[in-house]
Amino acid sequence: MSDALKHECGIAMVRLLKPLAFYKKKYGTAFYGVNKMYLMMEKQHNRGQDGAGFASIKLDPTAGERYISRVRSNKSQPIQDIFAQINNRINAEFEKNPGIKDDVAAQKKEIPYIGELMLGHVRYGTFGGNSVETVHPFLRQNNWMHRNLIIAGNFNMTNTTELFQNLIDLGMHPKEKADTITILENIGHFLDQGVAKLYKKAKKKGLSKMEASAHIIENLNIEKILKKSAKNWDGGYAMAGLLGHGDAFVLRDPAGIRPAYYYKDDEVVVVASERPVIQTVFNVAFDDVKEIDPGNALILKKDGGMSISEILTPLTRKSCSFERIYFSRGSDAEIYQERKELGRLIMPKVLSAIDHDTENSVFSFIPNTAETSFYGMLDAAQNELNKQKNAAILKEGNNLTPERLSEIQAHKIRTEKIAIKDVKLRTFITDDSSRDDLVAHVYDVTYGVVKATDNLVIIDDSIVRGTTLKKSILRMLDRLKPKQIVVVSSAPQIRYPDCYGIDMARLEKLVAFNAAIELHKDKGTDAIIEEIYHKCKKQLELADAAVINHVKDLYAPFTDEQISEKIAEIISEEGITTKVKLIFQSVDDLHKACPKNLGDWYFTGDYPTSGGNRVVNRAYVNFFEGNPERAY
Repeated sequence: MSDALKHECGIAMVRLLKPLAFYKKKYGTAFYGVNKMYLMMEKQHNRGQDGAGFASIKLDPTAGERYISRVRSNKSQPIQDIFAQINNRINAEFEKNPGIKDDVAAQKKEIPYIGELMLGHVRYGTFGGNSVETVHPFLRQNNWMHRNLIIAGNFNMTNTTELFQNLIDLGMHPKEKADTITILENIGHFLDQGVAKLYKKAKKKGLSKMEASAHIIENLNIEKILKKSAKNWDGGYAMAGLLGHGDAFVLRDPAGIRPAYYYKDDEVVVVASERPVIQTVFNVAFDDVKEIDPGNALILKKDGGMSISEILTPLTRKSCSFERIYFSRGSDAEIYQERKELGRLIMPKVLSAIDHDTENSVFSFIPNTAETSFYGMLDAAQNELNKQKNAAILKEGNNLTPERLSEIQAHKIRTEKIAIKDVKLRTFITDDSSRDDLVAHVYDVTYGVVKATDNLVIIDDSIVRGTTLKKSILRMLDRLKPKQIVVVSSAPQIRYPDCYGIDMARLEKLVAFNAAIELHKDKGTDAIIEEIYHKCKKQLELADAAVINHVKDLYAPFTDEQISEKIAEIISEEGITTKVKLIFQSVDDLHKACPKNLGDWYFTGDYPTSGGNRVVNRAYVNFFEGNPERAY
């Protein structure tokens, strides 16, 4: 997408079900799990590039031995950095004690990071900033093995303030209000409670303190802990946790907003945010990788037993459609076809915009992530061209000559690589005017392939702020001097904030929102802007269940086409000489293309949780009051 979004985390978890010696014998290394974690995290690098973390747990350690290891990085290449640190530590141990190279038991005892249970995370920083302290996994430490808790997730909570207050009401003193810390302490509280109850039962049975530990490990009810912890959560999440003694879980939100997939065989249990990551790294088939159902948790016990339990009653499934449009890697079999379908379904609007003149039209895409939708658009364009050829042949009738037939058949869909991003170029000057000039040259343009009589059709994944289009892409395309530039978005207009993972917190940053504001000003109906403000302000006083999204009222008087035309004006007003037309995907066609992922609140304002309605109203109040704070 030309306007890069800044948040969509990824998780990876591996539980080895055999002793480390098994992997040494079969795969030649006791670091099999670490190697697989590296691959899984790199394969999800697309989900988070400003921080990465890794944690591991060794099962059945001797008292006094370190059994939890964690490494985190916010360097420019965080995944490479953390695994370089792990590798350096392994090599240092081998150099110090060469004899352990073939001694798996010694490796497990002496070398950090080598264990049977591993959790990885890649992230984009948003609310919590980007210091290394905000990078997952988070660790809650305790001298009782059972009370050690490691958390990492792909999530945002809409009701962090409420959850924070709940902790205070329980008598706690959380060190931060960030949702990650709040969730960590929330789960930790009920974990402590569960351990304490089991300890009391063990003492009643006459077990010693050491015997009580084994009793707790065997009987700790992770399902019950998660039900108590997640009861009041409002947000989108795929939450992974490790307990110090070796239990683990991955919990998915009840609307299925954030994705989570798993695979199990007799050697490993694996969880990741994306299906093809597991397919590729473990060389397994599409059908072997299962999805964790909304509201359910995958629970792993120390003994290797795995179960799936319903923790929260599932809501109407509203899995994030942005996963399909943009965030997830396009190598997933379903996602690839869905993205092609997005391009195919929008083609009728494109044909209308170019008056079905495929002969004098050049098709391309920006950025590279839009390439799959581009292929779908080309499939539809080829179908149109075939119709045109058939019509031309029938029109000639008996007068059709071999020369005319060759002329008709020679007509092809014209595709070109129009824009090439110069990844080496950096905007090092902060002065606005100088910086804008540099931004305009981030893309190189291919000259000589577009004529003055041509329509230039460019497809993008989605248009969020319109800034890159306005400051860079349109200026670049304008240099080619085509008849018109048709910018196609394979996603609908983004009109509302997302509070479940994507960093779209402020309404005034959305170009569709600004277009609606300008349309009201043009029509002289801008009094509605303040009316909506007062409605939203009142909504903030209501209980979550009663809150409705009043920001919808801003868009209600206008058609999608009117807003698209106004967006085109906004992004092409600064010295662009070529006519610009903007085409967006319809919500109906989005649902046709991605029938299993119907989460569309950023397009429609139909939030899957009550907290989402509260967030959008608060975002509008902040906009009207000129308050730059985030709405969640």
